[in-house]
Amino acid sequence: MRLSRFFVDATLSVGEHELPEAQAHYISRVLRMSEGDAVQLFDGSGHEFRATLAEVGKKQVRVQVTESFAGQPESPLQIHLGQGLSRGERMDWAIQKATELGVTQISPIISERCEVRLKDERAEKRQAHWQQIAISACEQCGRSVVPVIHAPVTLADWLKQTEADLKLVLHPVAAPLTSHEKPGSLAFLIGPEGGLNDAEVDQAQDAGFHAARLGPRVLRTETAPVVALSIAQQLWGDL
Repeated sequence: MRLSRFFVDATLSVGEHELPEAQAHYISRVLRMSEGDAVQLFDGSGHEFRATLAEVGKKQVRVQVTESFAGQPESPLQIHLGQGLSRGERMDWAIQKATELGVTQISPIISERCEVRLKDERAEKRQAHWQQIAISACEQCGRSVVPVIHAPVTLADWLKQTEADLKLVLHPVAAPLTSHEKPGSLAFLIGPEGGLNDAEVDQAQDAGFHAARLGPRVLRTETAPVVALSIAQQLWGDL
């Protein structure tokens, strides 16, 4: 039977550890696990940890870590996804699936046609929410390293600061993605629900991005990263 697996935002090692309150509540109140139950933990370092529950209380859970071992290898292809901001569940879906498909970093992009506007405290809350979605996706899919979810950034700023061997902006009229040689690192730019306008595509190309298409059909903003990352991992990564 597969062990329950949890991310712990702290450095783990063999020995006894107290789990953060969020994990403690989930283990004791939701899963109703008991002392002696086995769990598997990871801390984002690339290692996994086998442990047993040493103490289970309403607000405190302690574990005895008995073994450390190498976790699931990351894809050899480093991918930075620039995902146009979209509403609610669409953005959540894109981040969840991109994490399952091995993305390294995700930057929510603010562009002209974005229907979402986030500022200050609300932006921080959404970033924390998206990071938790990525953590939950890693717990489910077996990844031992959690991708970084950056704070929302304007398209202009993201284009200036993003470095990769190959930089691609998705566009329905362009050379196919398969026409490019294998890179070591890849940056994908995907527009929001209304897409990128022509000026923004030109701006991306001026910043060294190549226009690339996935096929004959125009995909929704939350579908595009799933298809793009799947193709990239098949061509150059670990699928």
